Amino acid sequence: MNGISFTKMHGLGNDFVVFDGRRDSVVLDMDDATAARIADRKTGVGCDQLIVIEPSRDDDADAFMRIRNNDGSEVAACGNATRCVADVLMGELNRRDVTVQTVAGLLEARGLADGQVAVDMGPAWLDWREIPLLKAVDTNHIPVSVGPLSDAVGVSVGNPHAVFFVDDAESIDLEKYGPVLEHHDMFPERANIEVCHLMAENRIRMRVWERGVGITRACGTGACAVGVAAARRGLTGRTVEVVLDGGVLGIEWLADDHVLMTGPVATSFSGILHPSLFGVH
Repeated sequence: MNGISFTKMHGLGNDFVVFDGRRDSVVLDMDDATAARIADRKTGVGCDQLIVIEPSRDDDADAFMRIRNNDGSEVAACGNATRCVADVLMGELNRRDVTVQTVAGLLEARGLADGQVAVDMGPAWLDWREIPLLKAVDTNHIPVSVGPLSDAVGVSVGNPHAVFFVDDAESIDLEKYGPVLEHHDMFPERANIEVCHLMAENRIRMRVWERGVGITRACGTGACAVGVAAARRGLTGRTVEVVLDGGVLGIEWLADDHVLMTGPVATSFSGILHPSLFGVH
């Protein structure tokens, strides 16, 4: 059957439909509605995010990665997807080191001997204008309160995050409070919402409500934000393990303020979509 090829991949259960726009140029013109139809778990392939690998726009990068949320909206960063795309590129190029270009910048990735992939997610941005927030506040103590959640830490890792430290992350009704906080006036570009608690020294339990997606099993940039937030609060050192619903990510907030994220990748299956989905007959 002639059609548009895709690969279903995931990082700790945070799942993606990955297209190769270098081969199938029709996906380069995909609109929000088409992306949302493909991402729908009942009538489409189903995913948290839809990824398009495109030709690089920078001589220093091996490819460009475009990211769309489950609702079709485009975002600048996704840590788990970066690991997946890096794994694809390393297989193509037979190299251990690749550079992925995103809207948020160039991300350097390295394949490890145990099959995991480490990605330098770039610097953590902490100024209220960089996150961004509605107004000038202390980003280590954002005055936002909804239900049991208050006193957030704001961090941008190419996308905005609000991190809430609680006694027990499992007890928080994230389905109820996540969307309220995502759309709170304090976050003009909406925000990813993380609730977490300290499990042991330098080990954090995290649950996440992703902007434009909802509750997911893992969020790479969210884990980066949580690692930075915990260090800012003095709860941990700058190297932590973050335990998500889907598994564990290693996070290191480096001396140059870049955040290094390490975790696994997996390929679930490949398939072909009918070209009519993209308006081709």
